[in-house]
Amino acid sequence: MTTTAIVFMVLAMVIVWGGLLASVAFLIHRPELKTWPEGAPAED
Repeated sequence: MTTTAIVFMVLAMVIVWGGLLASVAFLIHRPELKTWPEGAPAED
């Protein structure tokens, strides 16, 4: 593999895994909405 390919592979991995970790962290801190926005469908 060339250096350019390795750099792009690492960059893509950081973007994908970073997004995954950010979304997991967000869901841990805010697991569920306490209030729904106006006009949202009611839960059954």
